[in-house]
Amino acid sequence: MRRKASLILLAFAVFFTALSPLLRWYAFPRLAKIPAGQYQDMVLEAKDATLLDYDTMKARKVPKVTIVQTLRGNVEASEKIERTAGRDVVVWDSLSYVQGPDGKMVSKLPERYIFDAHSQEPVHATGESVDGDPVTRRGIEFKWPFRTEKRDYEYFDAQTRTSAPIHYKGTRTFRGVEVYYFEQTIPWTKVKFPKIMPVEGITPESVAKTGTTRWYTTVRKFWVEPVTGAPVYAEEIHKEELRGGTLLGDRDKVTAFAGHVKMREDYIEYTVDLVESNRTLVLLMTSYLPWGFLALGAGLLSLSLWLEARGRRPGDPEPAGVTEPEPVGV
Repeated sequence: MRRKASLILLAFAVFFTALSPLLRWYAFPRLAKIPAGQYQDMVLEAKDATLLDYDTMKARKVPKVTIVQTLRGNVEASEKIERTAGRDVVVWDSLSYVQGPDGKMVSKLPERYIFDAHSQEPVHATGESVDGDPVTRRGIEFKWPFRTEKRDYEYFDAQTRTSAPIHYKGTRTFRGVEVYYFEQTIPWTKVKFPKIMPVEGITPESVAKTGTTRWYTTVRKFWVEPVTGAPVYAEEIHKEELRGGTLLGDRDKVTAFAGHVKMREDYIEYTVDLVESNRTLVLLMTSYLPWGFLALGAGLLSLSLWLEARGRRPGDPEPAGVTEPEPVGV
């Protein structure tokens, strides 16, 4: 009976030991993915910012500029692309909406971001765009890959429509969560005017005729939780200028927007809580269960060997054999 039990335990030990690396290296890369229908929004603020007054064409100090960013998963578009791409694809329709202290629009920048649901690598397909202009992204945007590494990544900048390195600057603790800090600097670059201008009757084409151009620079900062690859906090030191042309009169340039953009406190708390819950799910597949199964396999193997050893141990002495009576001579 002990031998039969030890064989059963040995079979379970082999099963759980083999399941451990399969769960981590085979199942996790296939099961961990961004849901196609995900929706999220975020509010950022730049307090004591500088903003251009288009009525007077002069820059003025304002108490606050608000940026609302939304990401909406387009399930229909992702399913259509998946049929030809042959892999799981996510399509995010995003919008960055900037408004002044009076609630009026300053600018809005729509994007369609198409990427691999597992690796977050860009997928190039019809519809990939920024402000309606087709683009071909390199690198990541909005989110880092699962199991983020301590290295530099290519990060896409929507204003310039180009990618540039975003540098790993070290490991930090943010609100009790261990994070990787990344920073990217985009130098002064001439960029397009948004297709929807803040003043009715003014179009990018009409501004172009004046010879005035738009320039932009930013320092982009992210605090990224490495297990999920999700930023828990972000800041941006953002500057825009209008330069040259008859629109500015005798001035060489004027500030269109300048401010230190930070996430609003209530969205920081919400994001940290969300990332921590998702982190537990990822760790379950990459750490807790694989190591747990490995420990369970080792324990079952030890128990199996112990039962086998006991089964082979000498027991009580066997009873003496019964001797046949010798025949009695007559």
